Amino acid sequence: MECTNETTTPRPQINYNMSLHSLLLSLASPFPALRLWTLRDMAERIITKSETLVGLSDSELTIAARKIRWKAQTGTPLRVLVPDAFALVRETSRRVLGMSHFPVQIIGGIALLSGQIAQMQTGEGKTLTAALPTFLHALTGKGCHVVTSNDYLAARDIQLLGPLYERLGLTVGHVSPTSTPDQRRHAYAQDITYGTAQEMGFDFLRDRLQRPAGFCSMPDHSQELPTGCVQRGHHFALVDEADSILIDEGKTPLIIGLVDPNDSAKVFLFRWSKQVIRSLQSDIDFIYEPRHRHAELTTAGCRKILLQSKSTMLASINTDRIYQAVEHALTAQFGFLRDRDYVVVKDEVQIVDESTGRIMEGRKWEQGLHQSVEAKERLPITPATGEAARITMQSFFRLYTHVAGMTGTALPARRELKHVYNRNVIVIPTNRPCLRRNLPTRIFATMQAKRLAVIEEIVTRNATGQPLLVGTPSVAASVALGNLMRQRGLKFQLLNAYEHEREAELIRRAGQLGMITIATNMAGRGTDIHIAQEARAVGGLHVIATEMHSSIRIDRQLIGRAARQGDPGSCQFWLSLEDELLNVLDPNVLARRQQQARPAKSGEVSARVWLPFFQRTQRQIEKSQAKQRRELLNRETQRITAYSQMGLDPCLELTET
Repeated sequence: MECTNETTTPRPQINYNMSLHSLLLSLASPFPALRLWTLRDMAERIITKSETLVGLSDSELTIAARKIRWKAQTGTPLRVLVPDAFALVRETSRRVLGMSHFPVQIIGGIALLSGQIAQMQTGEGKTLTAALPTFLHALTGKGCHVVTSNDYLAARDIQLLGPLYERLGLTVGHVSPTSTPDQRRHAYAQDITYGTAQEMGFDFLRDRLQRPAGFCSMPDHSQELPTGCVQRGHHFALVDEADSILIDEGKTPLIIGLVDPNDSAKVFLFRWSKQVIRSLQSDIDFIYEPRHRHAELTTAGCRKILLQSKSTMLASINTDRIYQAVEHALTAQFGFLRDRDYVVVKDEVQIVDESTGRIMEGRKWEQGLHQSVEAKERLPITPATGEAARITMQSFFRLYTHVAGMTGTALPARRELKHVYNRNVIVIPTNRPCLRRNLPTRIFATMQAKRLAVIEEIVTRNATGQPLLVGTPSVAASVALGNLMRQRGLKFQLLNAYEHEREAELIRRAGQLGMITIATNMAGRGTDIHIAQEARAVGGLHVIATEMHSSIRIDRQLIGRAARQGDPGSCQFWLSLEDELLNVLDPNVLARRQQQARPAKSGEVSARVWLPFFQRTQRQIEKSQAKQRRELLNRETQRITAYSQMGLDPCLELTET
């Protein structure tokens, strides 16, 4: 993973009499060195100012906070209040939490306040950094939403920062999956509201269904909420793990469904389709595109479906609907794998988020695909849902007047973040130099050869007591590797979608001496791995990445677990020509390439020859996914424009069938 190092560029001369407005405008400077030095000088000035507050009493700090709040609510631009506000937050944090912001955290706070996406390495204190812009935006009284990737992180951040906000005179609310409508309304009425993107997005949709025709958002927050509504507007959103929420989940629609009750004919159709695809031949009766995970019947395939013997139960279903059900059955069979794309818990198909490895509670695939997966797994067929309200993550966050975000892996997505959200990415330097050692990638001809080599590497490193984090792309891969480790008598802890409730507990132990943790990519989000002092002496945490993911950002998030905050650490990729990443390629092309491999006796092939092949495939997948998100955004934008020209409410149109 790339580390941000100090440059040797001569330090530019900064005018200390420059107005703060001019300093903030310099954030848009095309010269990265000048921008970084400008932010450093601003941070130094804020730290100096905070040190002058040490002699004030707690009551005097409270009075100072009230004065800043009065200025914010009487129209003083927030950028003018930055020195006083940030200095006050830093000194209050020192007293309440025992933690003072480092210069790089203040730099991150300024970047977030200016509406940018701050890339901060894992372990650099993003939670404490978020307190700076959150405090300033909350002072306006228009509501400040802090969006996290899961509810555990929202509750954790409130527990940590709640006392700080309360000392500064602010109120804090939390929207959780168990919150009642009255509790949600109360939470959104607070100065700061924590919650997940899904909870806040669904609250928006429920409000749209409650609001009378023509009622739109309230930028001045002067109107009373209509009966049944909970949100009071969309002023500022600070998005944690911004690339995951804004990009990976960007095209995911949030849908409030209308249950379409099952009847015997619909259930029979899903079961029948699952059986009939056994008689279809690939490339003759259907074409399957692995990159898009889409199956389409050919003319020959449609003819074969028509000639299939059918029960009288299908007489009431039109031919197009039968074709669609068969295509969904093919997609479920070839494109969606158990313990990779979903898990089965208590006879229920639960979707696994590729970017986080966590279960996506309450989510279902659309248009009968979810029911096709249930038929594939021989599970009870749940009712399909229609749409009462719908919006994508992209459209939801574009409702906010101000949006900022922070993550450890924003840079690879900087063009898409600029295009979709008009947000620039700024890389925040680490507080201490990054000591991570990136070891050469090793590649093997077969999956089995790779796994056996990985086991030998684990045995060798575990003998020294070095803590190990072994990253896998799916639940199935983590279980397979775990079985091999049991055969060797190795003790380990397993973290995947089945163990998501114990995620924080397992990750906290991952840095202990001699600890081995096998994890899907969910290990990369939100919870720090603290390295024991004894473990530092043997090299710190070593990350073994057993495959490349479909996104380089997920890979960087995983290896970013090692060497946090100046700790020692290392990482290494172990790949094979049978990895899941290559499944998107044409099977014939892949087979020819695999035949060209000349493995050694150990099964290893030349990384110099094969690594570019993996990297090209990963880039192709990323480009394909980005194209899909752009097309979705363009369609929604065109629809909004068309309805606006007709004098209709485009915001409401986004959420109506």
